[in-house]
Amino acid sequence: MRGFSFRERAGSFRHAFSGLGFMLRTQHNAWLHAVATLLAVAAGVALGLGAADWKWLVLTIVMVWVAETMNTAFEHLCDVVSPDYHASVKVAKDVAAAAVLICAFGAVVMAWLIFAPYLFGG
Repeated sequence: MRGFSFRERAGSFRHAFSGLGFMLRTQHNAWLHAVATLLAVAAGVALGLGAADWKWLVLTIVMVWVAETMNTAFEHLCDVVSPDYHASVKVAKDVAAAAVLICAFGAVVMAWLIFAPYLFGG
């Protein structure tokens, strides 16, 4: 086992940012998530969210981004392994996309739970 290397850690970060860049260049839904993230953060600042609400908001945002990132990786891998149409690959990609959809629906519910008291009192 090799010792710790700052150079290798920096390389790991470069690879991760490269993956993020790939996702943002190739996935239209990532842009929708980016807009939703900016709107949610702006609303949180404008409404003066408390610390507990910020924790939930950040967790919710991260949940959606992780799902989208994993879906992008999964779809890309499927496309490389099976470039031609295959019914089973379609099902796998659809299920991965469903994970993003579930997270996005959860994020909408969470946004309501976080923002409603600030908007409507209570």
